[in-house]
Amino acid sequence: MARPLRITYQGAVHHVTIRGNDRRTIFLVNGDRERFQDKLAESVRLYDIRLYLFAQMQNHVHLVLETPQDNLSRFMHRLQTAYTVYFNRKQRRSGHLLQGRFGSTLVDEDEYILKLSRYVHLNPVFVKAHAQKTDRERVQILRSYPWSSYRSYIGHSPHLDFVEYAPILTMMGRPKKKQPATYRRFVEAGIRDMDAAFIETKRQSRFCIGSDERQERAQAMYLERVQEHDKKEDVSFCRMGSYQPIDQVLSTALAVLEVPVEALSHRSMNSMLRPVVAYALCRYAGCTQRAVAEVLGLQSGVAVSLQIKRLHERMKSDKQLQGLVERLNHQLTLMEHRELSS
Repeated sequence: MARPLRITYQGAVHHVTIRGNDRRTIFLVNGDRERFQDKLAESVRLYDIRLYLFAQMQNHVHLVLETPQDNLSRFMHRLQTAYTVYFNRKQRRSGHLLQGRFGSTLVDEDEYILKLSRYVHLNPVFVKAHAQKTDRERVQILRSYPWSSYRSYIGHSPHLDFVEYAPILTMMGRPKKKQPATYRRFVEAGIRDMDAAFIETKRQSRFCIGSDERQERAQAMYLERVQEHDKKEDVSFCRMGSYQPIDQVLSTALAVLEVPVEALSHRSMNSMLRPVVAYALCRYAGCTQRAVAEVLGLQSGVAVSLQIKRLHERMKSDKQLQGLVERLNHQLTLMEHRELSS
């Protein structure tokens, strides 16, 4: 059966689900959950994703995120592959760990994004093991659950640097310091009963969580895409393999940085040369972090991950660096589009 096209565009907000193959467990120990979270953080930084919230369950994961650059499939491919490689090596197994195709649904309008956040964050207490527990017990379980973004939303743990809290918390009104407590009350109001109206809205359309008007618009967008493409394949899935040659990405990055290739062998504590090149090779050449480590002469893939994290942190305060990375993204995206259209 042909796979339905995904509706994706710049700035779209998606509810994404990742499930274990045949609904099998994908996290055996806490170390697995920690590794998945590390890979999630890396992928968010690498693909400029705005991750609003997440919840890791035993055999599936929920993500609510925005894609400013319309690169959902590439982001998800990298995340799922990185975690599967880790898990298979650890368990000395091969084959598929995750269900072949991740689920994604557009989320339109603030009201629905807010209700979805409650639905996702409440997932840990809506399992069979907690069905007979009292409301007080369920609240305690929710507030102590370490494998979602909820604790950091309500101020019970520090903010995670790869999660964007403002889009949800600003819906809680003013003053800002009371937003976490207001959000906590909003979520925990559903500790026993999920929002039935929201659940029904969520089930109505496979394309969009939103009002009837927004669902109709999403349906129209889907039909338009079907008419535009003869191939009965997911367009974003087809693009996933269109990575550029390593030499081409490397030469483009060096040209934008205005440095010779020999500069890669010179180490400097404050230099952003290696972090920028590592970012470009992972994102546009599809290199593993281990492969990038070999190109840049670093000791391990972990070192590459730290380089990309360092770049992400520096860009928050360095406008010049932001502009440089934007130019690099522009150049490599243009080259990618030329290859796709040729």
